[in-house]
Amino acid sequence: MNQETQHNGSNNNDDDASSGADDAQSSNQNQPWYSNGLQFTCTQCGDCCTGAPGVVWVTDEELQEIADLLGKSIGEIRLFHTRIVQGRVSLTEYANGDCTFFDPRKRACTVYESRPVQCRTWPFWNSHLKSEDSWNEICRTCPGSGEGKFFSLEEIEERAAKIDI
Repeated sequence: MNQETQHNGSNNNDDDASSGADDAQSSNQNQPWYSNGLQFTCTQCGDCCTGAPGVVWVTDEELQEIADLLGKSIGEIRLFHTRIVQGRVSLTEYANGDCTFFDPRKRACTVYESRPVQCRTWPFWNSHLKSEDSWNEICRTCPGSGEGKFFSLEEIEERAAKIDI
């Protein structure tokens, strides 16, 4: 018999049980505060597309998807809807802070089906997930955060890994 078989076959179950409990407790301590999941359903209120100026990072691939959706050239999308911020490409906004793809009459995104990853992953950004207080602040400003569809830890982390905001 090898040592592993002998140890597993021993009658000293107290040590194994307490070790397992310690491992479970240690594992729970290493879990993020949202390990039991979070809720979010986009209400398409447009609040995340309007208001204070900000940045929405976009890639060439995302710009091409937007161009294809709108039936325009990527050059036109770049010219009228992007700007360079700190050496990166961001969507532009109007003087009031509204995204240029936001329709204020309909209160809707005109490129929702092809919106950038940053928009697709809202509100599961690392900056919102760093603490429960950060998440609660988002819940106060976004009517869909903390409500609706349940997202598991795995789903949250998958979204958060797509872009570091």
